[in-house]
Amino acid sequence: MSNTMEGTTAPTSETYMTDASHHAITPGKLDPVDFLQIDDMLDPEERLLRDTVRGYVRDRVLPDIAEWFDVGTFPKELIREMGDMGLLGMHLDGYGCAGTSAVAYGLACTELEAGDSGIRSFVSVQGSLAMYPIWAFGSEDQKQEWLPRMASGEVVGCFGLTEPDSGSDPGSMRTVATRDGDDWVLNGTKMWITNGSIADVAVVWARTEEGIRGFIVPTDTPGFTANTIHQKLSLRASVTSELVMDDVRLPADSMLPGVQGLKGPLSCLNEARFGIMFGAVGAARACYEAALTYSTERVQFAKPIGAFQLTQQKLVEMMVGVNQGMLLAMHLGRKRDEGSLSAEHVNFGKLVNVRMALDTARSARSVLGANGITLEYPVVRHMNNLESVYTYEGTNEIHTLVLGQAITGLQAFS
Repeated sequence: MSNTMEGTTAPTSETYMTDASHHAITPGKLDPVDFLQIDDMLDPEERLLRDTVRGYVRDRVLPDIAEWFDVGTFPKELIREMGDMGLLGMHLDGYGCAGTSAVAYGLACTELEAGDSGIRSFVSVQGSLAMYPIWAFGSEDQKQEWLPRMASGEVVGCFGLTEPDSGSDPGSMRTVATRDGDDWVLNGTKMWITNGSIADVAVVWARTEEGIRGFIVPTDTPGFTANTIHQKLSLRASVTSELVMDDVRLPADSMLPGVQGLKGPLSCLNEARFGIMFGAVGAARACYEAALTYSTERVQFAKPIGAFQLTQQKLVEMMVGVNQGMLLAMHLGRKRDEGSLSAEHVNFGKLVNVRMALDTARSARSVLGANGITLEYPVVRHMNNLESVYTYEGTNEIHTLVLGQAITGLQAFS
């Protein structure tokens, strides 16, 4: 994986994500961000990848992300750049994908979300929700047709599962696909679809007579419409859409042949949750760094507010949360690379780390006082974004019930 970007942009007040050498350790002192020296757990290749993505976010995302969030636009110019860097479908093998380890993918998600949840969401949806089902369940022809172009960023994908009346209970979906000769005809509506209005292809899940199946739907197919959802106060630097399918006619080979039932879409969600588990730590870290820096510069009662006990308590709780979250993500990432990770482990990681990140963002906002609600600082932007992350790819409540079933053997969903 290589960084093809040239030149750098001067840091701004938004630049609270630092280089790999941030907070250089001096004798008798510990790194206030990487307090547990988790960086030592990375091998040289992982560290290089992490630093490359961190530098890219610093140079290409942080200088403009406040404006993108403010006006509610996704920077489409980054798509091909991230494709050139190998970030799209990076944990998949073959077909133009980088084939990195799970930990490497997680580290990239950490750095992308330290920039903004919307940027990480694009990469997660492209790689884990749109490319992964084609890679895992598609025919060889489907893989050859779509994956190389999606890996390069030439083709953007989205994932159609959630519906207006079917969120946490995907089995109640109403979208249907019926046979008409050799064709399939899709009818239904999908909601809260990241990338929907900019996607060239959608992986849509629908009911059929033989159960739930996945379909590859080019978005220029007659009867397919993507409507952008406006007036969002979260994930504003991300495209969120409604997908409407009105007699969308598809050839027989548009169906993913390798999976039937909810196993298909749920396995895709698990892929995305893995990236979120790492990404949330990046958002939390950015908030903590902003609060830490601010606390040493903001003077009240003749001394920096970081010298007051209540502020130090908040900072320590943030530091502990960020370090614990990264340790958890790294542990589960290593388990995935060795093949011992369960789906419930990912539920655990997403539940704990997103909850931690949201708590950290709220605490950091309080340290910054009134400045914490402006886009001059990254905190309120991350805080608003994390409200969505707390809900999507499985709500906090659903993860709790999955873990409850795991430890009791009793299902509480219905």
